[in-house]
Amino acid sequence: MSEINIKQITTESRNQNTMDIDKVSTMEILQKINAEDKKVPLAVERALPQIKLLVDRIVEAFENKGRLIYIGAGTSGRIGVLDASECPPTFGVDQNMVIGLIAGGKQALVKAVEQAEDSKVLAVDDLKEIHLSELDVVVGIAASGRTPYVIGGIEYAQSIGASCGCITTSRESILAKMVDFPIEVITGAEAITGSTRMKSGTAQKLVCNMLTTASMIKLGKVYQNLMVDLKATNEKLVARSIAIICETTDYNKEEATKLFYEYHDVKAVILSYLLDMKDKEKIMRIYLTSVEESKKAEQIQHLVKSLFPNYSVVTIPNKYATEKGKQEVREYSKQYYQKNAEKQRQQRKERYYRQKAEKEKAKRACLSAGRGWQQLPHHR
Repeated sequence: MSEINIKQITTESRNQNTMDIDKVSTMEILQKINAEDKKVPLAVERALPQIKLLVDRIVEAFENKGRLIYIGAGTSGRIGVLDASECPPTFGVDQNMVIGLIAGGKQALVKAVEQAEDSKVLAVDDLKEIHLSELDVVVGIAASGRTPYVIGGIEYAQSIGASCGCITTSRESILAKMVDFPIEVITGAEAITGSTRMKSGTAQKLVCNMLTTASMIKLGKVYQNLMVDLKATNEKLVARSIAIICETTDYNKEEATKLFYEYHDVKAVILSYLLDMKDKEKIMRIYLTSVEESKKAEQIQHLVKSLFPNYSVVTIPNKYATEKGKQEVREYSKQYYQKNAEKQRQQRKERYYRQKAEKEKAKRACLSAGRGWQQLPHHR
């Protein structure tokens, strides 16, 4: 085990403002902690240029079917897991789009796993288990910037060509020097020396909030400041979905509720309103096709402009659009479907002949190897 020079780690230095924290009253303890906490947002502000670069890289990865992977130990790992777990219900994304890995696995979320953070091998195993690829972005979270588990994960990620970033609260750390997208939020000495669950943890949470929220906004998961892609998995989120529909249209609560339960999707209801179309199947075809084919079109105004470039959306609701504009949308929609239907027919035809050729090739290979064609599982 290599020797650690604690004095070189910023978060391990002693805070001169809290040297007597063990002797003062309860209120004074709280005031001292609060005074230190106030410094965190300012430290994050100084790191905004670095955060911006990583956000843009994450968005690029998402647009190319890559993922965001947080990796950390202890408090840092828990913060990554927390942020990752909040993305599906908030933005309606797949649970594997943002993943949090913590040294020691799931049990480490509630109970410390001794020495797990000291193993580089564990990090490599964890990344291999989720099939890390060069399309992904790995963000190491470590207050000290030297945690072996995180360092090992970054080294492996770099070896396969994945982009790497980090969130650290120590100056001139090993981790920050390793990655292409370092985020250094220098929060200074903790109120309790070395207790990085305090200012460092707060800073890490703020940065993680920014990374995922800004990325999802750029992907079109937010309209104005409304989470129009949320998954309504409980009563509160159902109520929020209905409220969003009321906010972005002129439907009353009763109408919004009826349409929400009909479409089960906030965006689809808004799109129906925008286009003044009541055909549910047609609306869902527009919506699902646009989500699949257009990277940027998921934000409502971008969505409509992408599908219907001749239609100028001033704002929601569509009472601001002219009847002529609505008619243009309907006409363009008809043309779009005709063109898209022909494209899909051609794709099905090409897929059929490609699969047929692959089967013939496999059949010949089996026969030449002395195996019966009937033995192949996919033939059965």
